[in-house]
Amino acid sequence: MKHRFDIPDTKKIRLIIDTDAKNEADDQFAIVHALLTPRFIVKGIIAAHFGTQRTAKSMQESYEECVKILELMDLTSEVKVYHGAEAKIPDEHTPMPSESADLIIREAMSDSDKPLYVIFLGPLTDLASAYLKEPAIENRLTAIWIGGGAWPNGEREFNLGNDIDAANVVMRSNIPLWQVPRNVYTTMRVSLAVKVKPYGKIGEYLFRQLYDLNFKLKDNMRFPKGEMWSLGDSPAVSLLLDPHEYHYEMKPAPRITPDMRYVHYQNERFIGVYNYVDPRFTLEDFFAKLKLHYGE
Repeated sequence: MKHRFDIPDTKKIRLIIDTDAKNEADDQFAIVHALLTPRFIVKGIIAAHFGTQRTAKSMQESYEECVKILELMDLTSEVKVYHGAEAKIPDEHTPMPSESADLIIREAMSDSDKPLYVIFLGPLTDLASAYLKEPAIENRLTAIWIGGGAWPNGEREFNLGNDIDAANVVMRSNIPLWQVPRNVYTTMRVSLAVKVKPYGKIGEYLFRQLYDLNFKLKDNMRFPKGEMWSLGDSPAVSLLLDPHEYHYEMKPAPRITPDMRYVHYQNERFIGVYNYVDPRFTLEDFFAKLKLHYGE
């Protein structure tokens, strides 16, 4: 898309967005933020599944939501949406075939001089499948994952719960991984009076679907407040603008149990685990870009 400002070409990176976009209301904000960011050369959006608790066709619903976002932003001809895996991998040795895994492999193995980052706003199914299919990708991309429970013990967490085997595949690989666990990503709080509604068809949609979701879930006691939401996927975007060097630790990758606890068993494979992502920087950058692009 045509951005309202540009940055030096040497500062740009390739980006793939892997998103369970129809799961709830935060993925949409992160997708739009990424598409409005001049640093990113978006190579594709992958529609991810989000389990079977709410629907039997979660990946397809995510796909349709991604298409809708691009239509509202008039970007249908510029950014392609890919079908991700329809379900979690069957075990830690078997990939789920999909065009998304092929996209990750193709971009990772290309001879581009731009580094490749893949952000995962849901389960790690597509990354694990790509790696199991072509292990040579492990030193040719960096993954940022919104998922997993608080360290050091772990806990039940939605994105992790939708494919624990995939998380274990990635944890034991050598793929550079930045993890933003639940206790960190939930700090991206916004009220329903968000600063997006006046700005284009996409701004109206972001407000409306956030508003509607609060009412849709009014009887669900996990969301009792009614006037706020956590834009938990947005840190994946802001960390690629600034990696918050002093707010993560390199930790030995754990093995994850079926009840989503961390087992610390080795000291050779390390991942970056974030303990803080700046909410003001993250949200104000998004609000400013939306206003800059769609304001008068």
